[in-house]
Amino acid sequence: MSTPQIMARGLDVRIGKHHILKDVAVDVPPKKITVIMGPSGCGKTTLLKCFNRLIDLTENVKVKGKVIVDGQDIFAPGVDVIAVRKKMGLLSQRPYPLPMSIYNNVAYGLRIHGTRGHDTLDAKVKHYLEAVGLWEEVKHRLREPATALSIGQQQRLCLARGLAVEPEVILCDEPTSALDPVAAKKVEELLVKLKADYTIVLVTHVLRQAKKLADQVNFIYLGEIVEQGPADELFANPKETLTKEYFSGEIGY
Repeated sequence: MSTPQIMARGLDVRIGKHHILKDVAVDVPPKKITVIMGPSGCGKTTLLKCFNRLIDLTENVKVKGKVIVDGQDIFAPGVDVIAVRKKMGLLSQRPYPLPMSIYNNVAYGLRIHGTRGHDTLDAKVKHYLEAVGLWEEVKHRLREPATALSIGQQQRLCLARGLAVEPEVILCDEPTSALDPVAAKKVEELLVKLKADYTIVLVTHVLRQAKKLADQVNFIYLGEIVEQGPADELFANPKETLTKEYFSGEIGY
C-alpha cells in the first residue's frame, strides 16, 4: 500500500464546550477518492477543515493531535499555514465565484502566484477551464460576470479557480448538494477524471454518491471514526453495527 498523503493521528477537536472530533485516525492515500461519510453534524466538515488548517478561523477552537501532510505535521509550531492551504484546493457546498468575470476568476490565483503576460494567462485560463469541462461552454463569454453562469457551471468554475494554483489535494465538502441531478453528475464524473492527477477527499452523506465514487471510505459518527477501509470491502461487508445501520438507512442522514 502506498504511503498516505494525509494522516490524522489522535486528532481531537473541541469548539467551545462541544467535543466535535474524538481521537480520530484517518489515512488518505494519494491519487484516490477518499470519502468521509456520516450523518449531518457528526464532524465531517470539521475534519476537512483540519486538513487545510481552515479550522484555525473558528472561534474558541482547541485542536490536539497530528495531521501529517506529505510527511509534515501541519499543526506543528512554525508551520507555514499559507503553504499548507496552497496544497489544498477546496470545493464547497455552494459555489462562491469571485465578483468578477469568468476569465478573471481563473486568472486571479494565477496572478497572485506570479503568472504574468496575456498569452501565458490566456493559455492557462483555457487549460484549467478545459480541465473542468467548461471551456466549450464559456469560451465566447469569458468577459461576462461569473454570476451569469448556472450554479452547476459556477461550481466547475470554482474548481478551475482552485486547480489554477496547482494544489496537490482537492477537498470537496458536499460539492453537489446545491446542484440539480445533471450538474451533479458532471461534477461526479469530473472528480473521477481528476483523481489521476490529484488526491481527492470527498465529504458526503449521499450513499449512492459514495458507492459510485469512493476508493476509500471513512464512516464517522458523533465525532468518531467507526469504520474505514477500501470502498468495495466496506460496502459489501461492513463489520460494525453502526455502519450497517447507516448503510441500511436505519440511522438518518
